[in-house]
Amino acid sequence: MYYLDVYRFLIVFTGNRSDAEDFTQEVFIRVLHHLSELNRISHLKAWVMSIAKNVAIDHYRKRRWLVYLSEKVLWNEKTAEKEPDVMLEQDELKKYVHAAISKLKPPFRAVVILRGINEFSIKETAEILQCSESKVKVNYHRALKELRRKLNVENVEVFINAN
Repeated sequence: MYYLDVYRFLIVFTGNRSDAEDFTQEVFIRVLHHLSELNRISHLKAWVMSIAKNVAIDHYRKRRWLVYLSEKVLWNEKTAEKEPDVMLEQDELKKYVHAAISKLKPPFRAVVILRGINEFSIKETAEILQCSESKVKVNYHRALKELRRKLNVENVEVFINAN
């Protein structure tokens, strides 16, 4: 039921389809191991997504790898009707934004992916990240501020939501 949500989150977080597939499998293996806890879980989707977040963070901590978001994974647009120079400019902008997001520290990256790209509510994001709603707001604000600095632009949300 939540496979695509988990896979999309992990592909954005890792920037790598192969890792995202492996991590998605790991998430559902962990879910299966904890089936006995399902009757105590009030928000199944938030629980599954928090496991996905933990799998990604655990891997990041263990291997300390750099994340490079692959182009066209975050924002898959129909480009057939666009002019070649416009398409090239948009692709360059996407690469630039992806690179900036990939350089954020993991908590900021996770909140930007969940709030700005996947458009989860503050409450859903807090449940997934297992933190308070105010922490989500603060981290999102700080992440956008950091992205503004990295991208040298005024309104990062326009880039995130428009793409």
